[in-house]
Amino acid sequence: MSSTTPSTLPPENPAATVEAAPGYRPGRTLPLRVEALRQWKRRRTLVMGGILVALPFVLIAAFAIGGTGDGDRDGRVSLIDTATTSGANFAATCLFVSAGFLLVVPVALFCGDTVASEASWSSLRYLLAAPVPRSRLLASKLAVALGYSAAAMVLLPLVALAAGTVAYGWGPLQLPTGGSVPAGDALLRIGIATAFVFASQLVTAGLAFWLSTRTDAPLGAVGGAVGLTIVGNVLDAVTALGDWRDFLPAHWQFAWIDALQPQLEWGGMVKGTAISLTYALVLFALAFRGFARKDIVS
Repeated sequence: MSSTTPSTLPPENPAATVEAAPGYRPGRTLPLRVEALRQWKRRRTLVMGGILVALPFVLIAAFAIGGTGDGDRDGRVSLIDTATTSGANFAATCLFVSAGFLLVVPVALFCGDTVASEASWSSLRYLLAAPVPRSRLLASKLAVALGYSAAAMVLLPLVALAAGTVAYGWGPLQLPTGGSVPAGDALLRIGIATAFVFASQLVTAGLAFWLSTRTDAPLGAVGGAVGLTIVGNVLDAVTALGDWRDFLPAHWQFAWIDALQPQLEWGGMVKGTAISLTYALVLFALAFRGFARKDIVS
């Protein structure tokens, strides 16, 4: 006969005992404000914010030193050539020069570092022992990471608009193709462009978050997401792929320029958003599914 009585046997499902504890509410564990504050205090958050704030001033200095140019040899004018026309043009130019790579970095950083950093600090298992349900932990971290990513997308054009208005004045948005958009409408157009840039970065967010649940190395998750995004850009440049490129998120990353046309065009932005959102949802689902079955040892 076993010397252990039934009353001293460990429960078959420890989580059931925890959930039955008085006052325990799984939905109230790891509140978003707590996670947001924890991430705000991270040095990388402040450094990334400082870089985004500094970029418009660096561009203003560059334009003051070298000018904006007068178009190419064929007389065609690009968005950069109109950068110093008004604050709105300068904000659109900042989006143009940063959307391809610079804005990928904060998204990969916030989404790729969030879970992997906890594992590297050996604090992930203690969060789960708090006890925070795994799905709740990932949902809180993903929501905060996407929130900071969206804030990064908005911060750059806002600072650029303010700095550009001071440097070049307030006026209509001069279009490279000719004509202009009134200043009031220009703000709406830039807002639409910024929203699409964020939507197009959801694939990077999904990659980074999924990798963050698979590795204990934050740099690996962030670098992997950035690297795979670059691979997508390279594949999009391979014209031999033909129509297959339409299924690459990178193929639509500059579709937001359609918002800066005399007549606002939605086709490219709708397709790009749909493709990016589809990839992102699949990657987020893989992250939740894999993390639910993962053996947490760190």
